[in-house]
Amino acid sequence: MAAAAPSPDPLDVAAEATRGLRGLSTELTARLPRLLEAMRALGTGPDAHTVLDRIVRTAAELVGARRAAIGVHHAEGDAAAGQGLADVVTYGETEADREGCAELLAEARRTGAPSAAGPQGSYLAVPLRVGEETFGTLCLAGKRDGGPFTESDRHLVEVLATEAGIAIGHTRVQGATRQRERWIEGAVAVTQALLSGGAGDSAVGGMGGGPSVVAEKVRELADAAVGIVLLPEDGGGGLKVAAVAADEPSGLLGTVLPPRSPAVPRLLAGQPVLIEDPAADPLLGTSAPGRYGPSLMVPLSSGDRVLGALATARERGGRPFTASERALAAQFAAQVAIALVLAEAQRDRERLVVLEERDRIARDLHDLVVQRLFAAAMLLESAERRSDAPEVRARIERAVEELGATIQEVRTAIYALQQAPPETPAGLRGRVLREVRAAAVPLGFQPSLTFVGPVDDQVGPMTGAHLVAALREALSNAFRHARAQRIEVVVDATARLADGRPAVRLTVADDGVGVPAGGRRSGLANLARRAEALGGSSAFGPGLGEGGRGTAVTWEAPLPGEGA
Repeated sequence: MAAAAPSPDPLDVAAEATRGLRGLSTELTARLPRLLEAMRALGTGPDAHTVLDRIVRTAAELVGARRAAIGVHHAEGDAAAGQGLADVVTYGETEADREGCAELLAEARRTGAPSAAGPQGSYLAVPLRVGEETFGTLCLAGKRDGGPFTESDRHLVEVLATEAGIAIGHTRVQGATRQRERWIEGAVAVTQALLSGGAGDSAVGGMGGGPSVVAEKVRELADAAVGIVLLPEDGGGGLKVAAVAADEPSGLLGTVLPPRSPAVPRLLAGQPVLIEDPAADPLLGTSAPGRYGPSLMVPLSSGDRVLGALATARERGGRPFTASERALAAQFAAQVAIALVLAEAQRDRERLVVLEERDRIARDLHDLVVQRLFAAAMLLESAERRSDAPEVRARIERAVEELGATIQEVRTAIYALQQAPPETPAGLRGRVLREVRAAAVPLGFQPSLTFVGPVDDQVGPMTGAHLVAALREALSNAFRHARAQRIEVVVDATARLADGRPAVRLTVADDGVGVPAGGRRSGLANLARRAEALGGSSAFGPGLGEGGRGTAVTWEAPLPGEGA
C-alpha cells in the first residue's frame, strides 16, 4: 500500500502565499488587512444564513458596491436541485437596491460567472466554490463612486468567495451532522417506547399507542406540518391511516390509500415515494387536503416484510425534502420496523407465558379441585343414605346439588382457560377490559374498572378507537411516572359536555405523585389532541390519594349523531 502523502509544511504554504502577493497592486495590497479581518469573521456565524449575510455585506463593503446578493445552490442530489436556489441573501443601501438583487443573480446565471460588466450597468459576479464543487454565486453591482469594478475588486471578491465557499461547506457539514444526530436520537426514543410497552401492547397490525408516538416523532424530526402512520388495511390490500400528528385536525385519520393508488405497490415493495403536490400528484390516486405541500412516504420494512409506511408533509410552498432528509427518514423507518418486530416477538413471548400459566391452572383445577369436589359429593351421598333424619337428608341433598353446580362452574372455567384469548374482544367494553388487564402486568396490581351506561351501543367506532388509545396513554403515564398504588378507571356513556351535548367520558385516577410543575406533559398533550379532534376535551386534576394526592385524567368526546 502506498504511503500517505506528507502534510504540507506551514512555512512553505506561507512562503507560497507571499510570492503570490508580490505582484499585487498598491491599491489591492492596501485593502488586504480588511480582507483578512473579513475572512476571519466569516466562519463564526451560528448558522448558514448568518454566514451568508456576513459574506454579502463584507463583499459590498470591500469593493464599495451599493447592492449585493448571494444565491446558494441546492446540495447535490436534492429533489429541488433543478428548481431554483436553496437560499438567497441580499444587501442594499435602499429598498430599491435590495429589490434589484434578484435581477443580479438572474443576470449572472444567464451570462455566467465571473464577469465584470453587464447590460444593466457595472456589476461583478463570481462563483462560491470549494475545489470542483460550486455552492452558489456572489453578485455585486453599482459602485458608490459611479465607476466600474476594477481588476483589484475582482481579485478581492474572488479571494473572499473562496473563503465563503469553505465557510458554507463547513456549515453544511455541521448542519448535516446535527440533523443526523437528531434522527438517530429520535429512532432510539421510539424504539425504547415501543419495547418498554409504553406505546401500547398490541401486535404490529395494531400497534396500540405506537402509531401516535411514531407519527409525532417523524413530524418533529422532519420539521413538517404533519406526520402519518399507515398500516395494511384488513383484507382490502390498501394502506389505512392509523395515526396522524398535526397541530390542527386534518381529517386524515381512518383514510384508506386504495390498492389502485400507484404509491401503494411501491411502498409495499419497500420503495420510498416522493410527492411534490399531494393534491395533484397521480401517485396517490386519491384526493388529499390541498394545504399540504412536499410530501415523503417511506416503507416500514424489516427484511422482506413490509409492516406499513410512514408519511410526512410540509405546508404548501414549503421547501422540498432534501436527499439527506429522504435517506434519514428511510433509516428511521427501518429502525422503527425492527423495533416493531422485536416488540411483536416480545408480546408473543409474554402471551406464551400467559397461555402456559393458564394451562397449568386448568390442569390443577381438573386434577385437584374437581376430584376433591367429587370425593366430597360422594361422601355426602353416602352420609345421606345412612341418615334417618329427614331434615338432615334434605340438607345433605342440597349440599350435593351445590357441589354439582360448583363442579360444573369449575369445568366451564377450565374450558375457558384452555381456549386462546380472542385477538380483538367484541365491543368497546371488551377492548377497555383488555387494556386494563394488560396494565396490571407492569403496574403490579389490577386497576379497578367501572362502566356506566350502554357503552357498546352509544359509542361509535371512531370515538371508541380514540377512547381506547386515550386509556392506554393514561395508564402508560401512570405506570411510568405516577408510582401509584391504586388506579380507578371509569367509562361513562351517560356524561354531558359543558354545552349539554351527550358524551362519553373516560376517567383514570391514581394516588401517585401527581403531575410535577414544569415537567414534561407530552402524554397529556396527546390526550388533548385526540379529544379535540373529536370535538371534545381533556383535563387533569386532583387524584385519589389523601388530600387529593395523585392525578385524575378526564377525557371526553361527544357521542356520534349528537352534533359532534
